[in-house]
Amino acid sequence: MSRRGWMRVILFGFLTWAIPFVIGLMLYDREGQPLLSAPLVKSLMVVVGGITGTWLLTAVFRYGSPFRNAGLALGMIWLAINLGMDLIVLVPMTKMGVGAYFADIGLRYLIIPVISIAMEIVATGGDRRMLR
Repeated sequence: MSRRGWMRVILFGFLTWAIPFVIGLMLYDREGQPLLSAPLVKSLMVVVGGITGTWLLTAVFRYGSPFRNAGLALGMIWLAINLGMDLIVLVPMTKMGVGAYFADIGLRYLIIPVISIAMEIVATGGDRRMLR
């Protein structure tokens, strides 16, 4: 893949974190209290993250797989970007411990590589041999 293609992968990975983050900020007041019930905010964030990620993955896989095992590679890169940005920005902002963060938020990001691998399988016409 070209340098431009890799820059797009990184930009899209950052957007999978930034879009839900900005929307999430709108769901809290200045004191950090949720404007809606906490379970509803968490549910909304899962939905927003899912929509954002699948929308961006669709843009990547629209014309097939950009390279062999792209689903796995993209999923792992985007997973690392999301976890890294949360550890740099969200964990200090919320004063959450790393263990509590992974139990409450971080574990959810494991869906990223699952969806990206599934998208690649669909984009390649269901050819599961590309995963070998």
